Amino acid sequence: MLDLSRYPPFLLNAVSGAWIRETSAVYRRDFGFGIGEWRVLAMVAVAPDIRQSRICAELRMNKSAVSRALAQLTQMGLLDHGAEGAPRRRLWRLSPEGLRVHAEVMAIALDWERRMTAQIPAEEMEVFLKVMRRMLANLEDEARA
Repeated sequence: MLDLSRYPPFLLNAVSGAWIRETSAVYRRDFGFGIGEWRVLAMVAVAPDIRQSRICAELRMNKSAVSRALAQLTQMGLLDHGAEGAPRRRLWRLSPEGLRVHAEVMAIALDWERRMTAQIPAEEMEVFLKVMRRMLANLEDEARA
């Protein structure tokens, strides 16, 4: 019988689900967008003048979800883009309002991260991060095979 407390896919999903429930409720209430839009906003903050295709690749999100997020964030005045024409060719960056909102949401996200990782020693966190990166690499290797 499967022991869910020792099954990595279950635990990853459970932690992710709890994280998304807690944070997305705050983001929706306070900023009017959800976790998908936050991920896109954060990616654009990390890599200004980024194309939609790279956002999809880096965040491992499908094109339609990223396209919807870009449209919503642009409509909200949080994003600007360099060129007119096809959205996939645009270079996306945060607007001045986007920079302000990003800073506010980032403070909340870091607080939730602090709560989630409370009482986990730094050396255990480093091992956890190393294992997570290896799992991701394993899955990506399998997808390419």
